[in-house]
Amino acid sequence: MSDARIIVETGAEAKVANIIEPEIEDLGYRLVRVKLSNINGATLQIMAERPDGTMNVAGCEEVSRAISPILDIEDPISQAYHLEISSPGIDRPLVRLSDFVTWAGHTSKLETHQIVNGRKRYKGMILSVEGNDITFRREAPNEGEEPNFILPIGEIKDAKLVMTDGLIIEALKRDKSLREANEIEDEEESSSSEN
Repeated sequence: MSDARIIVETGAEAKVANIIEPEIEDLGYRLVRVKLSNINGATLQIMAERPDGTMNVAGCEEVSRAISPILDIEDPISQAYHLEISSPGIDRPLVRLSDFVTWAGHTSKLETHQIVNGRKRYKGMILSVEGNDITFRREAPNEGEEPNFILPIGEIKDAKLVMTDGLIIEALKRDKSLREANEIEDEEESSSSEN
């Protein structure tokens, strides 16, 4: 199974992603998402993680130190912005097929590129992944809708996990297990700087 990001940015965010993703990968991390928002004037949020899904402050700082000069030279954003490097968090975006496999059994919200079966927005549990098809169970199907439905990953424009008690418990267990296995200390998972 390829671990490339399938759900990707567009516009200025895609331009930033194309510039920084190779550097992030060279450091041993994976780019999760690039998001430009109007928070604090303008904020460029870069979500990244290790291939095992962990991220800590030292990792965020390492990514920040590596990509800040690249962003300064390439100058893909025409206005001043605040750079924020963070982990994906518990209610993380799902951008790779492996994300859907890893988080099967949990609820996600997703949006499709175009209307599929009368909808563009869905909320439901990830049941399984077969090839490039993801089977979901709708949380609240409309009358006449089948509870289970299949979407090819190429139809999905945006997807993220929904915060539930079960997700929190599993995410904390996974994080603790991975930190212990990799001897990583607990710390906050965000770094930011001005650009």
